Amino acid sequence: MALAPDIASSTDPTPIDTDTPPVEAPGLQYFVFGLFFIFGGITSLNDVIIPKLKELFTLNYTQAMLVQFCFFTAYLLIGIPGAKLVKRLGYMRGAVAGLVTMMVGCLMFIPASQTATYWVFLLALFVLASGVVIVQVVANPLISLLGPQKTAHSRLTFAQAFNSLGTTIFPLVGSVVILGSLATITADQLSGAELQAYRQAESEAIWQGYLGVAVLIGLVALAVWMFRNRLQGEKHEASSGLAGLDLLKRKRFGFGALCIFLYVGAEVSIGSIIINYLALERVLGQPESVIGWMIGLYWGGAMVGRFIGSAVLRMFSPGKILAFNAAGAILLIVISALTSGTLAGYTLLAVGLMNSIMFPTIFSLACEKLGPRAADGSGIINVAIFGGAVVPLAFGALADLSGSLAFALILPAICYAIIASFGLFARRPA
Repeated sequence: MALAPDIASSTDPTPIDTDTPPVEAPGLQYFVFGLFFIFGGITSLNDVIIPKLKELFTLNYTQAMLVQFCFFTAYLLIGIPGAKLVKRLGYMRGAVAGLVTMMVGCLMFIPASQTATYWVFLLALFVLASGVVIVQVVANPLISLLGPQKTAHSRLTFAQAFNSLGTTIFPLVGSVVILGSLATITADQLSGAELQAYRQAESEAIWQGYLGVAVLIGLVALAVWMFRNRLQGEKHEASSGLAGLDLLKRKRFGFGALCIFLYVGAEVSIGSIIINYLALERVLGQPESVIGWMIGLYWGGAMVGRFIGSAVLRMFSPGKILAFNAAGAILLIVISALTSGTLAGYTLLAVGLMNSIMFPTIFSLACEKLGPRAADGSGIINVAIFGGAVVPLAFGALADLSGSLAFALILPAICYAIIASFGLFARRPA
């Protein structure tokens, strides 16, 4: 089915309403905020587990980035099937299915830790991410539908602030639980049975942390299930097995999907190495166990920026704000790469503030007025999040080849440059 012609322009901060009425679901926004909080926190825990596994299994940066590759590959493989599942079950029951899958992934960290086998950790991360994908397929379009189209940009950005709240709190707790003993002894000093015993003992903190997360997810799943019939007026359009691919023919949507790929890749690349970067002698020169909490500043900046952005996007063009933030991210990266000490550390952490409005703004600009095809569009956008697998792996390879994390920062800078061009492009009518 062809899309109706778009009649609103993103140059106007209050675009014209579409004919698609908002979904009637009083109070449901609070549950959606909870979903954003959960899957945001889960994703950011990767930034804590990467330095832990890198040390336990003596990995180089490319091998360590397999954590993100396996996690974000789920978006490629599960994005479209997840959209079909949500359309079949409905938003609320689909969210429960995703949450239960996330619980299974969390529990898989128990055998991964007991066997101290890297590939089992990667498998657990893939299953966990599969559940995250399904939940995200539900959350992004649902928050857009729970209100008038003219405030969709602002509403989605506000919901993403709860995502950032999760990405701020989870790493702070995770760094204490998971990274606590990194400063005592390292795996490269051991071998044989001693090495295996060390890996099993150190990885206990990992499964204990994820067991706590599983309990939290279970409580959220129970709450969503109890209110599964709250949603009224939910509509989905039938589609083929490759639902939504035809939407890529729409220049605005296709460009937006590419920018989601690049944005997630850039954000994840920086978040994945930020602890190792801050630990460098030219930056802060402190062990990971001491500075691990600082990852919370990166994600906390995104949280603060999203609360601010939810108000700013009501007053200014979303496209202009997106271009401004992308340019700011490039400037901060350049300063960090060319300086040292606290300036280098805190300017890279401040990229999180620039990231704040990017995902929700790119998403809503690309998906304006999809109406009953919102789930299809969200499925394709979730496939584009596969950039979180590809770009970090390329970043790790570039860091290994050049021997410099600072040099490798050129890759996310290029990603932000393309995103800035999309912001300028999106000023024009959809």
